[in-house]
Amino acid sequence: MRTIAEIIKEFKEIADHPKKAMEDYKKETGKGAVGIMPVYCPEEIVHAAGYLPMGMWGTQKKTISKARTYWPPFACSIMQSITELMAEGVYDDLEAVIFSVPCDTLKCMSQKWQGKAPAIIFTHPQNRKDAYAVANVFCREEYAIVKEKLENILDVTITTKALQKSIDIYNENRRTCREFCDIVAEYAGLIKPSERHAVLKARWFMEKSKHTALLKELNEAIQAEPKPEFKGKRIIVTGIMAEPYEVLDIFEENGFAIVADDLAQESRQFREDVPKDADPLMALAKAWNNFDGCSLATDEFKPKGRIIIDAVKKYGADAVIVCMMKFCDPEEFDYPILLQEFEPEGIRSLFIEIDQESTAFEQIKTRVQTFAEIL
Repeated sequence: MRTIAEIIKEFKEIADHPKKAMEDYKKETGKGAVGIMPVYCPEEIVHAAGYLPMGMWGTQKKTISKARTYWPPFACSIMQSITELMAEGVYDDLEAVIFSVPCDTLKCMSQKWQGKAPAIIFTHPQNRKDAYAVANVFCREEYAIVKEKLENILDVTITTKALQKSIDIYNENRRTCREFCDIVAEYAGLIKPSERHAVLKARWFMEKSKHTALLKELNEAIQAEPKPEFKGKRIIVTGIMAEPYEVLDIFEENGFAIVADDLAQESRQFREDVPKDADPLMALAKAWNNFDGCSLATDEFKPKGRIIIDAVKKYGADAVIVCMMKFCDPEEFDYPILLQEFEPEGIRSLFIEIDQESTAFEQIKTRVQTFAEIL
C-alpha cells in the first residue's frame, strides 16, 4: 500500500497541472477535453461522449491586464481570471466550452467569449420549487440542447446507455468524495487544508472513475493510520472557492482543520447523487431541481444557512469561515442572512475575501490569527 503522502502528491500534481492532465488523457484515448465553466454543469453528458470535462476556475494571477478590455474592475474575480487566460490562449486546445448562466457576470461572460473553442450556453431554471414538474421539463430540454450541440461539435452520438453509465460513474465518485470528507473530519489534523483541497480540485481534471479509484486508495490509507490527537480548532468553510494554497496554509498555521466545506468548487458538486430515471436527461434535470444551498440556485427559503448550521453540529465545528469571492454579488447578498442565522445558534464566523489577483495575504493572515485567538 502506498503512503498517504505519495497518493496526495499524485492528486496535487494533477490539480496543479491541468493542461498536462488533458494532454495525458488525449494520448490515452485519442479524445480531447471540453471546458466546464463555473458553477454547475451536467458533466455526465461530456463524459458519455468520451471526452474529458475540464473545470475552468481561473488561476492566481499577479496582474490582470488583458481582461480589463472586457470587464470593469468590479467584475467577479474568477471571470476576470478566466478572461485573462482566454486572451492568453490557455483554453485554445479545448474542443468546446459549456456555460451555465445563473448570474449576471456569467451571462456577460458567455457573450464575451472569444476563445477558439465554440461555446455551448444553457440556462438552469431558477423557479424550481413552485412549478416543480415544469422546471424538470424545462431543465431536461436545456440539457437536450447541450447534448445535441455537443454531438454536432464533437461528431459523436451520445447514447442513452452511455449517459446512464456516466451517471453511475459520477454517482460512485460523489459517494467516494463524501466518504473522503467524512474520513478527513474524523482524522482531523492528519490531512492539511491544502491537501484536502488538492484532492478535491484534482476531481475537475480527471476522468471520474480514475479519480474514484485513486480516492478509494487514499481513504484506505488514511483509515489504516491511528487517529491523531487534534488540539486545534475545527472549521467549516463556505463560499465559491477557498484558494490559493496560501490562504489554506494560513488556516494550518493557526491550528485550523477543515472538517467540512460548503464550497461551490468542492462539496456542493457531490452533495447529492443524481436520482435514478429511465430517461437520463430527466434524471440530471431532477438532480438540479433537488439541489439546494447555493446562492446561484434560487430558493426563497434560503436553506444554505440551515445546511451549514447542521454541518457545524454534525462535525462538532468550532467556527465557520466565509470565503467570499471578490465581487460575487449573489453570495454577498446572502451573507447578511447567514449572519442572522448563525448568531442565535451561537456559531462564530469569520469573513475573508478571495481574490485571484491578490499576491499579498497579510490582511487575511492577521484576520485569521486574531480569529484563532478569539476562539
